[in-house]
Parts: sequence; structure tokens; C-alpha cells
Amino acid sequence: MSLSDPRWQPANQQRIVGLLLAAGASSRFGSPKLLHALADGSRVGIRSALNLIDALPWSVAVVSPQRVLLKSLLQAAGLHVLECENAHLGIGESLAFAIRNTHNAAGWVIALADMPFIEPSTIRLVARRLANGGALVLPTYNGKRGHPVGFAHHYFGQLAGLQGDTGARALIEQDAHLAQYVPVNDSGIHLDIDTLADLARYDERTTLNADTPSASIQRSYVNGHEGMIR
Repeated sequence: MSLSDPRWQPANQQRIVGLLLAAGASSRFGSPKLLHALADGSRVGIRSALNLIDALPWSVAVVSPQRVLLKSLLQAAGLHVLECENAHLGIGESLAFAIRNTHNAAGWVIALADMPFIEPSTIRLVARRLANGGALVLPTYNGKRGHPVGFAHHYFGQLAGLQGDTGARALIEQDAHLAQYVPVNDSGIHLDIDTLADLARYDERTTLNADTPSASIQRSYVNGHEGMIR
């Protein structure tokens, strides 16, 4: 069934969709950073995707049409993948495109594919607060807000109308005083990978706790797709 089909509904009762923004150009990184390996063998973008889908089984990724391998890997990880023809124009274009193609959702938890260290438990907390009536939900660590951000359907028109390189930051700043803040013990909400130096600095975080469900999922994924990834 197409995402634009009016019969489409997210597979969770609350109709909250996980939305992974994976259409960036990686210009500062110098190569496709979402395919770059972390110390544990998983890939930046795939680890982000698995964390999202662990928390929200109905999750969507938006990619550039040129990222054929990334699209295949995200689909193999279990996400529905949308190709945005105008992704080169900026994050606003890809975010608006994804929102318009999931218009039946009651809300979205919007995650960035270059933030692979966010715990699934944090994503669940944001989704739960949305499901309980929050309109704008932001996780915080040590008093500083981070990602992912939860938007209720109330914001559909504003999100669907974004253009160019203007993302949702302006909406967050505009309504920050109305937001619900969720304190978490997760420094990953602040850690994004823009450069190789970022990757080297954060690499010690990639040793997975063997007892966590997400660790098991990620190891199984890496083992099952090792030849495809490398």
C-alpha cells in the first residue's frame, strides 16, 4: 500500500510515525557519512535507523534518489523509504516531503540519521508524551534540549510547507515556551556526526551493552548484511 493511500495508517495504535531524515549531502564529512562504519561495525545511518525502529516499528526514512545503497540498507533494516527529488535543496524540502507523504499520522518523532547514539528508550519517551497529548515534545539532557523532536499533527501545515534549507528549528524556537520537555539520561541527544573528527571523538560510545535489545538487533543486522555493506 502506498504511503499516500488514504487507507494508510501507522501500525501503532497512537498513529505516531518515526521519521528519519537521511537525505543530507554530507558536505562537511567529505564522503557519505551515513554509510561510514562505527567502531562496532554498524553504520552511522543504519544505527540511527535501528534505534528509531526499535522504539517506533512504523518508521519512515527520507533519502536522496542518488543514495541507492543507503536506501537498500534502510529498507533491509525495516524502514519504509521515501526518495525526495528536491533533497539537494535542503533539509526543509526533505522534511516537508516526508510529512506530506505521512499525512495520516497523529504525530511524528523526527530523528536525524547522523545521530546514532540516541537510546531507543529516549525515543519511546518522546513518542509516549506525544501520544498523551503533547503538541511539541523535546528531550533534555543536563538541562539542554536535543533530538529527536516530537510534533503533533497540529503542526502538519507548517511542517509540510517548509522549503529550502530551513528545517523545523524556527518552529521549535517559536513555540519553545509551549513545549513539553522530557528529561533523559542520554547524552546521545546532543551528539551528531558532521566531521571525521566528530566520529573519532564519539567512537568510544559504540561499544554496545550486550544486554540491551537494541544491541542484539544491531549485531544481527551487521552480521546478516556484512557483505552488502562493505
